[in-house]
Amino acid sequence: MTSQTVLPVLPDLGAVLLGERAALLEDATGGKVFINGQLAYVWGPGQDGLRRLAASQLVDTGAAQVNEVAAGFGVNTESLRRWRKALEGAGLMGLAPVKKGPKRPSLLTEAKAAEIRAVRAGGVSLRATAEATGVSTDTVRRALAMAATTGAPPVPSHHDAAARREPAELPVLPVPAARGGERAAARAGLLACAAPVFAPAAHIRHAGLFLAFPALETTGLLGCAKATYGSLPDGFYGLDTILVDAVLRALAGEARAEGATRFDPVELGRVLGLDRAPEVKTIRRKISQLAQAAKAQDLMASLAKHHLDATGPGGEDLAAVLYVDGHVRAYQGGRKIGKIYSTRLKFPVPATEETWVTDTHGSPVFVVMAEPAASLASELRRLLPELRAAVGDGRRVLVGFDRGGWSPDLFKHMAERGFDVLTWRKGASKDIKVDLFKEVSHTDGHGEERKWSVADTVVDLPLAATKTTGEVFPIRQLSRIVAATGGGTRQIHILTTETDMSAGEVVYRMGSRWRQENQFRYARMHFDLDSHDSYASTGDDVDRMVKNPAKAKAYQLVVAARARHAEAAAVADANLLALKTPDEGAGEIMVTSAMHNHVMAPVWDAENVLVAAEKNHKKIPAKLRLGELNPGQQVLDTEVKLIHHGIRMAAYNTAMTIAREIRTNTGYRRAGQEAHALARQAFNQTGDIDTSQPGHLTITLDPLPTPAKTAAIKELCDHLTATKTRYPGTNLTLRYKIKNHA
Repeated sequence: MTSQTVLPVLPDLGAVLLGERAALLEDATGGKVFINGQLAYVWGPGQDGLRRLAASQLVDTGAAQVNEVAAGFGVNTESLRRWRKALEGAGLMGLAPVKKGPKRPSLLTEAKAAEIRAVRAGGVSLRATAEATGVSTDTVRRALAMAATTGAPPVPSHHDAAARREPAELPVLPVPAARGGERAAARAGLLACAAPVFAPAAHIRHAGLFLAFPALETTGLLGCAKATYGSLPDGFYGLDTILVDAVLRALAGEARAEGATRFDPVELGRVLGLDRAPEVKTIRRKISQLAQAAKAQDLMASLAKHHLDATGPGGEDLAAVLYVDGHVRAYQGGRKIGKIYSTRLKFPVPATEETWVTDTHGSPVFVVMAEPAASLASELRRLLPELRAAVGDGRRVLVGFDRGGWSPDLFKHMAERGFDVLTWRKGASKDIKVDLFKEVSHTDGHGEERKWSVADTVVDLPLAATKTTGEVFPIRQLSRIVAATGGGTRQIHILTTETDMSAGEVVYRMGSRWRQENQFRYARMHFDLDSHDSYASTGDDVDRMVKNPAKAKAYQLVVAARARHAEAAAVADANLLALKTPDEGAGEIMVTSAMHNHVMAPVWDAENVLVAAEKNHKKIPAKLRLGELNPGQQVLDTEVKLIHHGIRMAAYNTAMTIAREIRTNTGYRRAGQEAHALARQAFNQTGDIDTSQPGHLTITLDPLPTPAKTAAIKELCDHLTATKTRYPGTNLTLRYKIKNHA
């Protein structure tokens, strides 16, 4: 048996490691490839065909990845792709070195050169000249270069300039690089994941999605997912591929897994660097594998911390203000799901409620599934530790929310833990004197100044936990006078524990809470926020105490009985007064007991009904076990939904970042109104992939319908290129261009 060297000492002999399993050892006597320490391939000096065979089969068997083999053998990935394609098409003979030099007589005769120059002199492009004369663009260039030596009239200088600017031809929609070997290795469990490999191609669909990668990197989705889950089980599609595919589909308008059926897998695969994009069954299986780890909430916490640690212009104060609100996601399936009142639909529906947190710009930070039937006030109390962990330090944070979180006890609890409250006052309150109102103003980040008439006062709110002692919680109140429905005016009041912020900024921050509502609406329209990514469910906690609806019905009877008693008492008082008031000119009158009893009988009857109603209401328990009230109730699975929420949050923030770049870094005049629409249009633009420059991946988009939009995207491309973003999973730096508008 041939004596073989074990793998651990190969580096000491000058071997190059190719991943974790293979090593390449080359010297003057030839080369050797070891796999798991065993000698697998040998070639001698000058046996380049065998060397190429070893490199190709290392990739095809999954022993090493494309980038690792190419680097070890000293070639680029495109050369390695050609070797593998030649091996697949012609076998070992296809890898034999081919003698360089002309294979047939040259087509560029004097007559053909004259024909080429004549066509080119007519002002047509280099490529059109080549097509018209049946030669390549390189042959056209050589024919033009021969003009000086043959005495032929030269082509005008502006045509020469155009020829110098003419880019190298790219194949139009070529067959993607063959990945059959890697797929076979994946099926055998020998491949952790397939690395992206890009082939040059022209006029591919979805090329505009490459614009998303610089913004996607800032969301931290890939890094946070890798830190949370590590990786997916070995297979062709890795964690990065599944997440990037999901984000790109969401940006293209198909956020659900089922939306993959609306893409050509080969076309979307070109953007992913694969021969085919994953399809619905694969996507569902991979997301289910992540859900089995039960770490979706950890992913959310990691994304939140990354988001609030953002740097750069405007990133340092993202956590200065956080907005919290509940969102009802209606359910249309056949499971027995508890009902929740939907303010959007205006009636109770089977639904799941979520609690969302957004930053000062209205971009989502994280989301948690609310406890069934939980109030916003109780959810806020539960969220405070997670908010503090996301912020990462002890600074005070202003938390804005609507009247659903009204609770003076909660306000006191938040203030003691380093959070400032920002909310609307709930319930009836006394109006503020008009002479206390003064004009205040605030200038936002875009330089726009707003003015309001505001009264800045302090009010005392009674605490429910100390009703017997009469303790109150003092809080700052800012009042405004606004138009009332039906005419006239009314006062509205903002409450906050923040005392250092100007009155104008407090009013502005409270009004900015509508950005969160806009986020819900935009995400429903463009990112399928309310889609049911999983219909799986589990039984609800049967021992959970829930409100007893009979208690509310009994209280309504008490309210009705009190109204009837008050009405009967008013009628009785009027009748008694009439009995005791004699007519003019009449003498004394006598009111007998029978007369009095007759007048008071309706009052006593109403009082008996009221007492019975109150006793009945008192004996009904306020809460019951869910198992007694609604046996068999289900709750929807949360893991899969939270993973999809994390993906859609990244897609949403990516789209917002690109739209913001269009507004701030381009000269597009209608950017204030059309930035988001232009970003969506750019994401769906066709373009070219150019891999000719080592270490770079150049994306050249086709021009947009109008010169103004094309110019705006050109400025965006220049700005994104300056970020020097690398394509995930590769060492390729992305560069962006756009063709000139015709």
